[in-house]
Amino acid sequence: MAPGRVWMAQRDDAGAWRRVTYGDLAEHVKALGQWLLDCGLSAERPLAILSENSLEHAILALSAQYVGIPSAAIAPAYALIAEDYGKLSSVMAQITPGAVLVDDATVYDPALRGGVPTDVPVIALRGMANSHRIVPWDEVRATSPTDAVEKAHNAIAPDTVAKFLFTSGTTGNPKAVIQTNRMLCANMVQVADCFRYMTEEPPVFVDWAPWNHTASGNKTFNMALWFGGTFYIDEGKPSPTGIKATIRNLSEVSPTWYFNVPLGYEALVAAMWNDTALRDTFFADLKLMMYAGAGMATHTWRELEELAVMSTGHRVLMTTGLGATETGPFSLFCTMPQDGPGNIGVPARGLTLKLVPHGDRFEARLKGPNITPGYWRNPSLTAEAFDGDGFYRLGDALRFVDPADPAAGFRFDGRIAENFKLSTGTWVAVGPLRAQLLDQFGGLIRDAVIVGEDRASLAALLVPDLTQMRRLAAPDTPDDALHADEKVRRALVARLTLHAQAAGGSASRVTRAMVLTAPLSLAAGEVTDKGSVNQRAVLRHRAALADSIYDDHPDVLRPE
Repeated sequence: MAPGRVWMAQRDDAGAWRRVTYGDLAEHVKALGQWLLDCGLSAERPLAILSENSLEHAILALSAQYVGIPSAAIAPAYALIAEDYGKLSSVMAQITPGAVLVDDATVYDPALRGGVPTDVPVIALRGMANSHRIVPWDEVRATSPTDAVEKAHNAIAPDTVAKFLFTSGTTGNPKAVIQTNRMLCANMVQVADCFRYMTEEPPVFVDWAPWNHTASGNKTFNMALWFGGTFYIDEGKPSPTGIKATIRNLSEVSPTWYFNVPLGYEALVAAMWNDTALRDTFFADLKLMMYAGAGMATHTWRELEELAVMSTGHRVLMTTGLGATETGPFSLFCTMPQDGPGNIGVPARGLTLKLVPHGDRFEARLKGPNITPGYWRNPSLTAEAFDGDGFYRLGDALRFVDPADPAAGFRFDGRIAENFKLSTGTWVAVGPLRAQLLDQFGGLIRDAVIVGEDRASLAALLVPDLTQMRRLAAPDTPDDALHADEKVRRALVARLTLHAQAAGGSASRVTRAMVLTAPLSLAAGEVTDKGSVNQRAVLRHRAALADSIYDDHPDVLRPE
């Protein structure tokens, strides 16, 4: 036991770290758990959290879990960025919350009026709203615990619902995925089986990823707690402006496990070439770098390896895996050093992977203690998610890294729902092709959306990396005109030409492309708050643009 060890830290408005120890946390969860019990919260009336990542968010979520009350972290974008409150209303209707947490009631007031029933009390760190009863955070925290807290805690069982996590909702309204204590604990045992060193050395995390997503809200969040580590909340984001905060935090705190999306790693690589202090602090205690959310370009992988060697004299394990909200998420993971990106590893201990032939690849299905029992209050959707043998349909296609050696791992081969056929009847594996383009364009693009369903040839909408394009363009070129700069356009055509020359057939050859000039919309579901691009949503919202690639549009790029 280490009650004096820091469990979680967050910067205050002045930039200093606010720290909460494990001893502090033990006191907080009993007081706040009592308040939640007094308000009659339960699985039928859970706690909804609209707040961004914060100490208070974490403490209240764990307080609810401590007394057997589920919480549901909901994407703040549904309240703050959404064009309407349809998704917010949908998630609230699914879980019928008994209380809601917001950081600023004034800021959230329009969303509360538009998406939360008026009889639901709102816990607020600050601000006021006229539409709901506002309970100040300090009032909740001042509650005196009674024996009811320990009684409720002792009644928790493995299949007690610990929380709800919502799917992204990019193809419809978000779905409430049940997360049981069995799931969450099994996932941590699986992590410990893969990374035994964490049981001997409390991990340190510097993490920005939103807690309404399973990757950080379940895995990283719970790893800190399970292994007695310390979680530093990174207020940064993998964006040109947001990365500054991340760089500041990583210049002060040395993580032992680090997660980011490939775009974030690219920004860090660029910064570390010019800032050796940042580089050395980042790699000082680092045991593992994980990437997810998109394919990592080989040049980014190579540069991270080079920077690690320059700083420490050795490489640092760089890896990825595969999972979902429905799987806890820890499912497949690569624990062995690789020569490049792409290997998602093998199933974790206790998990059974069923491979169902799907063309020349396999559809992945999973069964194990970390799999959700289903979707809250939706038995028909739950039934659709599992096959006749009880395996969860992951919806992803896999290929063996080495067909002669299954233990060598798998490669992700696209979402089944994203893949499509050309007019020739040839299947297109969208995920691998997007990753290939990202790699072949050498940093000029962040992602690509593949176009061509029922057509004779493939095209792509390119998501630009404006920072990289600006290095080639004439000074003062506006962002929406960078793609038309002569040097940038020439570089894009050259990269597309190399891609076309290396492609093995029509299902892997992009014959024309166009750079997206309007940013991807979070509100429209084209991109998640974690930065992942949704292929289907982009094509749905930009159908006319996708069609125009096959016309004589002046912005269309073609191989030479």
